[in-house]
Amino acid sequence: GSKFDDEGNIWVVLCLTGSFSSQHLFRGWSVKVSADGKMVPMCSGIRSPGGIGRNYEGDMFYTDNQGTWNGTSILRHLKPGHFMGNPEGNRWYEQAPNMGKRPPNPHSGGRWHIEMKKIPELINPAVFLPHNKMGKSASGICTDRSGGKFGPFSTQMFVSDQGQSIVMRVFLEKVKGRYQGACFPFRGGFKSGNVPMTQIPDGSMFIGGTARGWGARGGKPFALERLVWTGKVPFEIHEMQVRPKGFQLTFTKPVDPATVAALASYSIQTYTYIYQAKYGSPEVDRTTPKILSATPGKDGKSVYLEIEGLQEGHVHELKAPGIRSKGGDPLVHPIAYYTLFYFPDS
Repeated sequence: GSKFDDEGNIWVVLCLTGSFSSQHLFRGWSVKVSADGKMVPMCSGIRSPGGIGRNYEGDMFYTDNQGTWNGTSILRHLKPGHFMGNPEGNRWYEQAPNMGKRPPNPHSGGRWHIEMKKIPELINPAVFLPHNKMGKSASGICTDRSGGKFGPFSTQMFVSDQGQSIVMRVFLEKVKGRYQGACFPFRGGFKSGNVPMTQIPDGSMFIGGTARGWGARGGKPFALERLVWTGKVPFEIHEMQVRPKGFQLTFTKPVDPATVAALASYSIQTYTYIYQAKYGSPEVDRTTPKILSATPGKDGKSVYLEIEGLQEGHVHELKAPGIRSKGGDPLVHPIAYYTLFYFPDS
């Protein structure tokens, strides 16, 4: 369950029965519980949630794990009244009149963006977390509300991973009223499988870990660790925003204009996942878009990449090993994964 929202409610995400079926009421759903004990169904279509939490704007998100109808782990917006994608729990719509009619079952073997056009209630994954590249068992969610005490990523979201014992960073934006965005590597080397995270007033983050039930990197059966900012700003891609014909990258430090303008500094590929009743999915439908130009921003901390061949419903895996800061430093993590479902009009 979540921390209390602004109205004093707790949101709960309920796993399917054994992660594959829904044998009991509202298994595979998110429900909201008020202070007086009233439970209201909010969303259907959940499989095996690992964590739940709000973004800086106050909207609720959860992580779901790779499995049936999830080609990879996913961060999703719990938009009230919407279907998250796994139909096994949809048998309970008659018990949830506030949710409206039951959505049709998706076609197994299709693609997310195609099924979304057929099923209006089906919400897009805000961020695909590519399997084995960005963890393998997404779990806790924590938003940086420290106002700069945790480094240069204030208002951004962090997601932990149980299997690889890592913490990832997520930048989200709203395009045509829906959340989508990019995930980035952040920190690894934890002693056990990261699950819950919380930030305390000094800006540091506490992370709880366990290897119980599943294996995890780190070697310890359990752990409680504290992540503290050193005070030194790392050179990172701070934001990756979609444009009608490319991406705008913003950095945490001033950049060397020659390296951000050089097309040789970058490479990009795209792929997506099969939306299917079978367990998981390989990366499919690969494409290689062409970067036409790289225009440094006047602010000295950004670059606009004009790209031919952006793909709806795909992860856009961008590598930028050639970029240097004004002081000559390479990016700490020269890779980003943007999940693109919606294109801005301008």
